[in-house]
Amino acid sequence: MLVGVAYAFVGIVFAFPTSHVQLWRLAAWVASAMAFAAHIACERFRLESAPRAAAVHVALAVALGAFGLAVGANVHSLSVASSSQQRRLLLIALGAWPLLTALPAFVVALGAGWLLARVPSRHGSSTPIR
Repeated sequence: MLVGVAYAFVGIVFAFPTSHVQLWRLAAWVASAMAFAAHIACERFRLESAPRAAAVHVALAVALGAFGLAVGANVHSLSVASSSQQRRLLLIALGAWPLLTALPAFVVALGAGWLLARVPSRHGSSTPIR
């Protein structure tokens, strides 16, 4: 859950600067990718989760982050001039963004989990793939 909050935090905070916008967007992507990789590694090496369970946890964190971004976008739309069509689309984003991000995150995390399952854990044996 903490990683999901971090995704939303990075996405919202890195959107504040109005200069060098593309650089800040790239920085947000890099920070999110690092959090994603760290979450997968933590699931594998610290928690010793099975690949499928780790992928579910990672995908749920990504979905939570996407939901947080959608909430942030909806709140922001209240403070700027936006049409009813834009607000309607942002309401749809509350459900769509988590779904659209969780599925690819699950697939990537599952693949990474299967690869990392072949790496011996700190106890000297690899976790069986489940």
